[in-house]
Amino acid sequence: MKNSLFILFLLISSQLYAQIDHPQIPKTDTNINAFVPKGWKIIYRAKGDLNKDYLPDEAIIIQNTNPENIIKNEVMGIDKLNLNPRMLLVLFKTSGNYSLQSKNAIFIPIENNEENTCLADPLEETGAINIKNGTLTLSYQYWLSCGSYWVNNADYTFRFQNQKMELIGFDAESYSRSSGEQTITSVNFSTRKKSETSGGNMFSDKTNKPKTVWKKFNWGRLLTLDEMTEELAQKLAEI
Repeated sequence: MKNSLFILFLLISSQLYAQIDHPQIPKTDTNINAFVPKGWKIIYRAKGDLNKDYLPDEAIIIQNTNPENIIKNEVMGIDKLNLNPRMLLVLFKTSGNYSLQSKNAIFIPIENNEENTCLADPLEETGAINIKNGTLTLSYQYWLSCGSYWVNNADYTFRFQNQKMELIGFDAESYSRSSGEQTITSVNFSTRKKSETSGGNMFSDKTNKPKTVWKKFNWGRLLTLDEMTEELAQKLAEI
């Protein structure tokens, strides 16, 4: 049930709409702001060395600011819904320039959701992106102000190898705001091993009896950041 909820939240929060444009992003430039198209803005930013050359690379999430994509909400939830598209850019620092290493315009959740107006911005609580120990992590949280007590967290970890940003880890946590029931899943695509922890409880020491089971799984080639979609993320949740 919890996996189904997680998949549902992932699918609805990752929807992009027909009015999305696809602006051209330069391959290289001397300034980070040059990679931000006109009418867009940077909303999240992380800095760190991703390709082991001791230079500070950057990952930025940008968002369109088109007022036509902000609509009135006629049902439960907030008064207005911001449906502007978002995009993730990974920029490698070189001597005097930045180069575009990876781009994804379909896997970054938008701020609000027209189909589920009680869903909070999946990026707001997590800070969205982090660079640490040479890896880039995308972090989402699916939290509803009405309709469900469940909270679902999802982290996707990428590492630059084989000249690509490849997905090496997926971590998911689900917990109930009412009962405290908690489950945790961790998937390592490099080792093809997965851990599943159930029986946890965030509110009660008496009922908090987590049990972890390790499994091996079969998987093909590593996915890349550029090709990530909600459909591929659903497959990760079903491993």
